Amino acid sequence: MTHAAAKRIDGRRPDQLRPVHITPGYLLHPEGSALIDAGDTRLLCAVTVEDRVPPFLRGTGKGWVTAEYGMLPRATPSRTPREGLDRSARGRAMEIQRLVGRALRAVVELEKLGERTFIVDCDVLQADGGTRTLAVTGAYVALSQAFNHLYRRKRLRENPFRSAVAAVSCGLVGGVPMLDLCYAEDSTADVDCNVVMTDGGEIVEVQGAAEGAPFTRRELEELLDLAENGVQELFAVQREALSAPA
Repeated sequence: MTHAAAKRIDGRRPDQLRPVHITPGYLLHPEGSALIDAGDTRLLCAVTVEDRVPPFLRGTGKGWVTAEYGMLPRATPSRTPREGLDRSARGRAMEIQRLVGRALRAVVELEKLGERTFIVDCDVLQADGGTRTLAVTGAYVALSQAFNHLYRRKRLRENPFRSAVAAVSCGLVGGVPMLDLCYAEDSTADVDCNVVMTDGGEIVEVQGAAEGAPFTRRELEELLDLAENGVQELFAVQREALSAPA
């Protein structure tokens, strides 16, 4: 069986994303928010704006963008302890929120924010793989809304984004390169990768690891090609969400 003909758990082609939908402005109170669904994974992003910055930025005129990540106890089939009470879960949450923060800062001109901090809370409501990549993709939409909110109120002079940013998972499952892994695929993958890219095709971050035998450079390039095609589809979903009436 060729890679193209390989069948997946949910019937998708190896190069096919799960159905993705983003609902902007999902919450009433935040300056920006977005609910993002991909298959059975559901995640909520919300932005808070504070008129202060970390000490190392005080007096520079620059702002800051950061993120926090959490998973509800029943986002998974069995209850998992809250991150604040479980050390291993807390470590994973810290790793993911740092990834989201780095991804957003890579495409934001901090000097255009003024001395403000934009905090993006990313909360997993239901998990079936790809939560960190969905957090990046949804956070961009929520942060875009927050920037627009401040621009309309003349608190920002121009759009601080250099480009859009999105992320997707990919991996080798049974020797087959696959895009956007669900949990069952991710848990049995030979190679697991997460790729963050801009809409200009630039790479922000690649996280990749062999879960068993090492993989080749050719296989990595094949996964990156899969990821690039996938994020281009995600950018279209982001644009559609942001074009919806406020």
